[in-house]
Amino acid sequence: MDFTAQPKPATALCGVVSADGKIAYPPGVKEITDKITTDEMIKRLKMVVKTFMDMDQDSEDEKQQYLPLALHLASEFFLRNPNKDVRLLVACCLADIFRIYAPEAPYTSHDKLKDIFLFITRQLKGLEDTKSPQFNRYFYLLENLAWVKSYNICFELEDCNEIFIQLFRTLFSVINNSHNKKVQMHMLDLMSSIIMEGDGVTQELLDSILINLIPAHKNLNKQSFDLAKVLLKRTVQTIEACIANFFNQVLVLGRSSVSDLSEHVFDLIQELFAIDPHLLLSVMPQLEFKLKSNDGEERLAVVRLLAKLFGSKDSDLATQNRPLWQCFLGRFNDIHVPVRLESVKFASHCLMNHPDLAKDLTEYLKVRSHDPEEAIRHDVIVTIITAAKRDLALVNDQLLGFVRERTLDKRWRVRKEAMMGLAQLYKKYCLHGEAGKEAAEKVSWIKDKLLHIYYQNSIDDKLLVEKIFAQYLVPHNLETEERMKCLYYLYASLDPNAVKALNEMWKCQNMLRSHVRELLDLHKQPTSEANCSAMFGKLMTIAKNLPDPGKAQDFVKKFNQVLGDDEKLRSQLELLISPTCSCKQADICVREIARKLANPKQPTNPFLEMVKFLLERIAPVHIDSEAISALVKLMNKSIEGTADDEEEGVSPDTAIRSGLELLKVLSFTHPTSFHSAETYESLLQCLRMEDDKVAEAAIQIFRNTGHKIETDLPQIRSTLIPILHQKAKRGTPHQAKQAVHCIHAIFTNKEVQLAQIFEPLSRSLNADVPEQLITPLVSLGHISMLAPDQFASPMKSVVANFIVKDLLMNDRVQAIKLLVRWLLGMKNNQSKSANSTLRLLSAMLVSEGDLTEQKRISKSDMSRLRLAAGSAIMKLAQEPCYHEIITPEQFQLCALVINDECYQVRQIFAQKLHKALVKLLLPLEYMAIFALCAKDPVKERRAHARQCLLKNISIRREYIKQNPMATEKLLSLLPEYVVPYMIHLLAHDPDFTRSQDVDQLRDIKECLWFMLEVLMTKNENNSHAFMKKMAENIKLTRDAQSPDESKTNEKLYTVCDVALCVINSKSALCNADSPKDPVLPMKFFTQPEKDFCNDKSYISEETRVLLLTGKEINSDQATQGNISSDRGKKRTVTAAGAENIQQKTDEKVDESGPPAPSKPRRGRRPKSESQGNATKNDDLNKPINKGRKRAAVGQESPGGLEAGNAKAPKLQDLAKKAAPAERQIDLQR
Repeated sequence: MDFTAQPKPATALCGVVSADGKIAYPPGVKEITDKITTDEMIKRLKMVVKTFMDMDQDSEDEKQQYLPLALHLASEFFLRNPNKDVRLLVACCLADIFRIYAPEAPYTSHDKLKDIFLFITRQLKGLEDTKSPQFNRYFYLLENLAWVKSYNICFELEDCNEIFIQLFRTLFSVINNSHNKKVQMHMLDLMSSIIMEGDGVTQELLDSILINLIPAHKNLNKQSFDLAKVLLKRTVQTIEACIANFFNQVLVLGRSSVSDLSEHVFDLIQELFAIDPHLLLSVMPQLEFKLKSNDGEERLAVVRLLAKLFGSKDSDLATQNRPLWQCFLGRFNDIHVPVRLESVKFASHCLMNHPDLAKDLTEYLKVRSHDPEEAIRHDVIVTIITAAKRDLALVNDQLLGFVRERTLDKRWRVRKEAMMGLAQLYKKYCLHGEAGKEAAEKVSWIKDKLLHIYYQNSIDDKLLVEKIFAQYLVPHNLETEERMKCLYYLYASLDPNAVKALNEMWKCQNMLRSHVRELLDLHKQPTSEANCSAMFGKLMTIAKNLPDPGKAQDFVKKFNQVLGDDEKLRSQLELLISPTCSCKQADICVREIARKLANPKQPTNPFLEMVKFLLERIAPVHIDSEAISALVKLMNKSIEGTADDEEEGVSPDTAIRSGLELLKVLSFTHPTSFHSAETYESLLQCLRMEDDKVAEAAIQIFRNTGHKIETDLPQIRSTLIPILHQKAKRGTPHQAKQAVHCIHAIFTNKEVQLAQIFEPLSRSLNADVPEQLITPLVSLGHISMLAPDQFASPMKSVVANFIVKDLLMNDRVQAIKLLVRWLLGMKNNQSKSANSTLRLLSAMLVSEGDLTEQKRISKSDMSRLRLAAGSAIMKLAQEPCYHEIITPEQFQLCALVINDECYQVRQIFAQKLHKALVKLLLPLEYMAIFALCAKDPVKERRAHARQCLLKNISIRREYIKQNPMATEKLLSLLPEYVVPYMIHLLAHDPDFTRSQDVDQLRDIKECLWFMLEVLMTKNENNSHAFMKKMAENIKLTRDAQSPDESKTNEKLYTVCDVALCVINSKSALCNADSPKDPVLPMKFFTQPEKDFCNDKSYISEETRVLLLTGKEINSDQATQGNISSDRGKKRTVTAAGAENIQQKTDEKVDESGPPAPSKPRRGRRPKSESQGNATKNDDLNKPINKGRKRAAVGQESPGGLEAGNAKAPKLQDLAKKAAPAERQIDLQR
């Protein structure tokens, strides 16, 4: 029953009255006028309400009888009555009247109808109070209106919209959580009938619905939001067009004045999409238009909206509207930073809610992971890690790869986020195994990557890696057995570089503990100027091991002052760094020290935070005696085959070997923790194993930790001695070395023990059985080095009668090493043995490793011997008494090993050189050797050499700053003093044969710049001018190696001019006055002669321009300088371990054929045949002093041997044409 039909005119009924001319009232109801009291009126109205309630549409007589009463109840007297009960009763009557007279309303005046419906609408406000005594009547009113659809009669009114708006607003305002479902249902019926049966929804009426979706209103009245939500769902087919029109007006046409809700369009779209996406079918294309707006803020708003729409859990918008999705993805590359940032933030929700879209997002996240904005790169990390922590399956390997890349980001905030994120993933999926083995395997690389970061120079990176290791890789709060199991299998599964990083981490922590221990020792000494100076230096060293060293210096000074004043604090710190401190004690000490330094009034205490950093680095949170015991037990289980090795993804052999290596490393940093019979018994068991590496590691652990075995554990001692003797005599070379050192380190009667090894070995040497010689030679060499006073004389006899006579002619590397160890043990050259040895080593280098020149040695053995000879000279140079007797020629031969034809020779020699230089064991002149690396054909070798230079220069400068006394030794420490050594070395480069050859000069310039670039990074103390002054001063001297030879001096001056040219072109500060007059090494340069002036320029202006600009010179110059088109080209060399062949484009080389015949000397770069022949003609009649092949392959000028050192090659051999391309020799046979 409703009023959807058009109402018929009722004018004929309006005048119907009772027979006596009065309004007919129901039986028992007296006349209702303004003359009766309100209570009486209410009483009578209730009876009227009861009458109308009981009437139905079929009561025609009653309808006629009470028509005048119906008209009377619509009078102004009732509609404007001040009493709300009266108004409620009248409204109920009117509602029933509409029901009874439907479809024809008894009221024909449009104004009257409007007044009546507005009156009824106002009464509906009474629904708000469900506890009101009249609530049932209000509910009856609502129910009646909804059932009859009474408001539909208003469609014929011109201003019906006002009524509907008022009705909607009233219903949305009164709905609350105390209403039951029936109330909401009737409200929905009432409103939906108006929407669905009308001609359309006006904007004002739409606003009255949509306003309830705005977050502010939604939060105020959740029930009104729910009501609007259900209403929109019910009327979606009808209202969608109205909604589309609204958004079209605002979004496309920009008419924000059409609605007060225009500023909330994006909030409304989000809510409408959540209610029913069909409500926005026509709106989505409009959003694509807005995504391309020129206004960045507008694009940002649309991106925020679409991020919520695409990312919501049940949304299928991305699949349903691909054009919009692709357009949205384009905003990842928006020029506006906030838009890109918002896009990246969206990706996290999208990955979690829609894993199927990960493929679409990956490429865009890849680009954003390299975004120039730090915040965006940071949020890319957060996005991926957040999704991965929810479920690892949500992110693919490529996304994890982006996080991996960002661990090396230039910004600390991004690096930290990436590192911490990866650490959390590792702990969740690998340590706790929350997603099974497959997930653990997927992120197993994380542990290696995180530890690799310890190689970075930043102290912040190192500290974070240490924190990650202690909290995520091997959580320190685990029980000892569980913690050690975690460490045991972690160490076994790490890659070699990660193992090195972990070892370095423990080494750095141990070193810092030593610094703190030394600081505490200084506190125990009486106050003095020297003590204060030493303490200051120690504080500066400690500060460099903390974040932000600049600020850390002040905090460390403050902490030192507190230590001086508080004896209890000192004792706590001493306990913390004590070798016997347990992990539990360390935890207590750290908390106690932090408690004493805490200030309750200062919530954020930077000083305390810095001290905590220091304590965390020096506290033994992982390793103590109990932990070592647990590790040994784990290793025993692996040996017995009862461990969980296979379950942990490690083979038993790998577990045992890695376990021993781990114990070996810890024996350096925590030697005291090993001192127990149980631990040593297990190590003795390892010594008896067949695995050579295991036994070697066990011996080294005894060497590092067994200082008290002789006194405290006699049973272990008696078992250990015969095993060490056996290893020294018949073990592997490495075992023999460690056995000899172990005996020397831990036994008091070491002379007797070593003699028992030396004597039988020296008597049993037999060159006829070379495979049994290596171990005895190693043992004898190390014995003579460790106990020179006891074994110098018998060793000399062994060297003279066996080593030189029988062995060296058979080219044995161990013989060379024995000679060097013997000399290093003696540390004097009274017998001139060192001179003979150096001549022998030089001859070996000149002969390319084949002393006999009978070509009976393989290429790889020759390479090994060249490496051994060069390394031996370098080893002897570390001892001052031998460094003095090494001639410049011998030094140059040694230097050329870094350009050897064999990749592994170059690699190992460079590593040995760097290791000795970085420890300040080698004289400064040896750092000049790295300049020759500019000619290495392999890019990785050049990069390695540059890193070595950077490290060495940094260490030397730092050493000078930290040690005030070092200023007296500047000639041997200051990095800039390498320049004269480098100039002299390059002047004697065997490739530098013609001082005016432009191509050769280009090589010289490259070598000079290779070193100078690193030195000139900073102009510390006007160092640029200082280096320029050195080069100028060299031109005032002569070459001490050949002072009277004009060509040699000319080459020296030419290199000086090239150096000056480079320095002048690269620095505008070099023309300042030098802070001091440099001192030149007398070994390489003569004293300047009085009145000697050398202002000649040894390179032409054209050559100078060519060297600086790299521009090609004209053909005349090319002809004059014999420039080869092949010169200067780097040869491509494959990875280490593979033979490399230089092939010309017009020439095929048969790799399966025999190697090309050797040449007298190898050069680094190909040279033209004409140049080679010219050089031959010039140099054949001169003494030849270089005779070794170099890295790059090509025709080279011949070289010779140092006079008197070995047999020189025949002149006819030197005149032969250069052989075809040589193979690079591989040491790995």
